[in-house]
Amino acid sequence: MNVPANLKYTKEHEWIRLEGEVAFVGITDYAQSELGEIVFVEVETVGETLNEGEVFGTVEAVKTVSDLYLPVDGEIIEFNEELETNPELVNDDPYGKGWMVKVGVSDIAQLDTLLSAAEYEALIGA
Repeated sequence: MNVPANLKYTKEHEWIRLEGEVAFVGITDYAQSELGEIVFVEVETVGETLNEGEVFGTVEAVKTVSDLYLPVDGEIIEFNEELETNPELVNDDPYGKGWMVKVGVSDIAQLDTLLSAAEYEALIGA
């Protein structure tokens, strides 16, 4: 399982990478492997400000649909529109081209409450 050390993680299997005051959010390699072939990603919250733990969208795989939870408080400022035509990018490159949203983070200190790579690996038994 790929768990990059430079990211923070949630117990719900989202990852977050901060770049200045903007964060990229997606699902982990573990999550995409558990879901299987991803066929659709839906995010209808662009422009909305959400709280940590709120649902910002859904990811649909062949067998199931799962909610996507925001790791920190912030405004959804962009959806990765490439996923509309290529949802399999989440399977192929979950930490790169498969990112889902960009978030304007309200409180950067919230990242300190998220899981480190080692803590996430312990959670998933990697």
